[in-house]
Parts: sequence; structure tokens; C-alpha cells
Amino acid sequence: MDFRSDTVTQPTQTMRQAMANAPVGDDVYGDDPTVNELETWAAERHGFESALFTTSGTQANLLGLMAHCERGDEYLCGQQAHNYKYEAGGAAVLGSIQPQPIENNPDGTLDFGKLAAAIKPDDSHFARTRLLSLENTINGKVLPLTYLAKAREFCDENKLSLHLDGARAYNAAVALDVDIKEIAKHFDSMTVCLSKGLCAPIGSILMGSKDFITKARRLRKMVGGGMRQAGILAAAGKLALTEQVTQLETDHANAKLLAIKLSELPGVHINPDFVQTNIVFAKLDAQIDIHGIAKKLSNDGIIISPGNPIRFVTHKDVSESDINFLVEKLKLYLS
Repeated sequence: MDFRSDTVTQPTQTMRQAMANAPVGDDVYGDDPTVNELETWAAERHGFESALFTTSGTQANLLGLMAHCERGDEYLCGQQAHNYKYEAGGAAVLGSIQPQPIENNPDGTLDFGKLAAAIKPDDSHFARTRLLSLENTINGKVLPLTYLAKAREFCDENKLSLHLDGARAYNAAVALDVDIKEIAKHFDSMTVCLSKGLCAPIGSILMGSKDFITKARRLRKMVGGGMRQAGILAAAGKLALTEQVTQLETDHANAKLLAIKLSELPGVHINPDFVQTNIVFAKLDAQIDIHGIAKKLSNDGIIISPGNPIRFVTHKDVSESDINFLVEKLKLYLS
């Protein structure tokens, strides 16, 4: 039982069969029919002109930022944004793009007043502010559709492009009970991770205009992301976007169940009402040795990421009985 992340999901048997039987070609030459089908289908499904299959969400975000911005440009984002905090500084190191992080509000949004104040004047002293990058979901929180509409208006007023790190955008769509296009329509570009809760083994999709994706495709080659017979992976990616979306409802329900049960444990503090998707954060009393508990749980066949707050993530390979077993063991070790 692995509660560290939804990145640990195993591909379904249907995915494995599709991968084994996928028609393939050299994708760098544009000859892989399965990749081409996925990219064409994904672009249409999400309301964009074009799409690009990439190795990871980190690569998709990097290509997106580099396709929007030139050397010496700047993008606005949240302090907790994955493409600022957890992607090894790639935009700055590889793209020479300056991040301008803004403190996230408790609900994951960014204050438009603070964003406006961070936009640089048109002056040779400053980096050129070109882009606002949002993340949805962010730390499991869903950005409201009304907020996305305001972000679009803000970017139009300030002549900025708008990018979405949509690694878990389908979790957001499921939580809001809307079609994914209701989220995607506000953005100039968007990524979707196929290998988290949607449980493909590898890959993300970057989407945008034809010119934007043409530039991103060249950049993908530059950073070593050009794959050859990648249809073996794309076949699973198509199934992730078609057959696995409904699974997210179960993941969300299991996360809520886990939050409720955790709230009943001594020394664990969590409000289950704050759990919106498949990610659960709980604060622990200072005296709790969570690292020691993690070692005991490992002996029970349970893997967690020790920390305070501690994060648990539900996914396809975590069942309700797994949650009950985890809580029983935590109750024992916390007593």
C-alpha cells in the first residue's frame, strides 16, 4: 500500500495489452501513428489547435514556459507552484526565464492585486513579464471556474499569456462535476499528466496553438525529449484519458474517508471538509515521531512520506480496506 503519491499507480491490464499491440513508427520523424492519434485527439478533446506528447509533466511545463517566453522574460506563478518549487529550476536554468513567485492564498488562488503589482514596467532594468502560470489542482485544492475566468480577464488586460499546469486537471474537473473543456477554455496552453491518477506508466500532454506547439516540439528535441517508437506509451495515454477518469471519483471519496478517520486519531489534526480531491494533509503534534512510525508502517507493507504536515494521496491502487488498515496501524503506533 503506497500512500506517497498517485504517481505510483500501476497501468491497467487493458493498457498493457494496448501497449503491446500499438502500431508504432519514429515519432521524431512524425511517423508514429499512435502518438499522432493521441495528439490529435487530445487537442480536440480539450479545445486546442495542437498537442505534444512529452515524457513527463516537468518536461511539458518546461516546454510550455520556454515556448511562451524568451531569454530574459519573466513568468508569474505561485510560491507553491510545482513548476517553480519542484522542477529543479528548469525554466531559469534551461530557459533563462525568471520566475516571479507570489504567495498562494489558503485556497490555492493568487491575489490579482499582488500579481498586478509584480508586473514589471517596460524598462530596460527589468525582466519582461510575459506569462501567468496557474496550477489546478494545487496541493489538492480546486481553483473555482469563476477564478479562472477572472485570471483570463486579468491576463487580457495586462497583455499576458495564461498557462495551466494541469497535472491533476481531471481531478479538478471531476470535483467540479464539469467537462474538462470548462477548465481548459480559459488558457492559452495547458498540460495534463497521464501518469498520476489516470495511471498511464509514462507521459504528459502539452496543448496550445499550432505555432506554440511547433515551437515546443523543437524545444522538446533540444532538451532530449524526442522519442522514437513512442506509440507504445501513447497507447496507454489515450486509455488514461478515456477509461480512467471515472476512477478519480472513487479516489476522491477514499480521500474524504481517510481524512475523517485521521481526524479521530490522537495527535492528528485535519478538517475533512477541506479535502476536495485525492490529496490529504494532516498536522501532527510535535512529539509524534513520524519517521519512526513510517519505519513501523513499512514493516506492515505500508509506504508513506513522513513529514509534518504529512501528505497522503489516494489513487487506483489504494482501496477502502487499505485505508482502514492504515488507520488501524496508525492508531496503534500513536497510542
